[in-house]
Amino acid sequence: MRFAKGHGTENDFVILPDPDGALDLRPTAVAALCDRRAGIGGDGVLRVVRTAALGEPLSGAAASSTECEWFMDYRNADGSIAEMCGNGVRVFARYLAERGMVAGREVSVGTRAGERRVVLEDNGDVTVDMGRPELRGEGSAVLPGGKMAGIRVWVGNPHLACRLDHSPAAVDLSGQPELDAEEFPEGANVEVFSVAAPGTLEMRVNERGSGETRSCGTGIVAVAAAATPPGEGATWRVRVPGGECVVYLDADGARLRGPAAIVAEGEVLMDLEV
Repeated sequence: MRFAKGHGTENDFVILPDPDGALDLRPTAVAALCDRRAGIGGDGVLRVVRTAALGEPLSGAAASSTECEWFMDYRNADGSIAEMCGNGVRVFARYLAERGMVAGREVSVGTRAGERRVVLEDNGDVTVDMGRPELRGEGSAVLPGGKMAGIRVWVGNPHLACRLDHSPAAVDLSGQPELDAEEFPEGANVEVFSVAAPGTLEMRVNERGSGETRSCGTGIVAVAAAATPPGEGATWRVRVPGGECVVYLDADGARLRGPAAIVAEGEVLMDLEV
């Protein structure tokens, strides 16, 4: 089958067009595709499928996706299913637009975290409405360098945003963070961040199911929310190893703006029935 490769601030994805839901995408196949030595390589897989052909019921937060024509079926690099991906949804919208699968500059994308409205900006950036981040109290994680305290943030998926008084560059994120199962029953992305300058944050992340990545869109929103005093609005530039995004926080929720590019396409020759 055909594939494309895209990235948003170097958070990269294998894109699989499957409009009619014919593909049985097994976790082992996802992991093989994302393998950077034996596969195509990526932080995850974006299956492009019509919502009507998804083949699974949509309930809870996902129910608002029912009226969307297109659904972003996102899988982490280890094959596990994730609710949401902020960089991925921008890349997904870019793919739809460049392939003529949607008309106009605005598109609604279905996700397991619910409908996400996306705007393709004139300057090439893509802006996505991320909903209202929820601050859920304090939490902690054990990293290779020791225990790290932070704020639990829900952005359609779970995060632990750990604020530092120094640059996050020296933090060891190579190992899988140890999380309290009561705080994070389904795991979480763990971000370490600091204020680099007024209105600017610096961040690194270890993503659930993918390990350390060059960027994480929902994580960028999570640290922006954690850095903003409760009840206030703010605009943050967030620097990650793969580039920079902007987060706008106000009474209506959060909007994430940043680049999204399709860089390659071809044909999968691998056995996707593994």
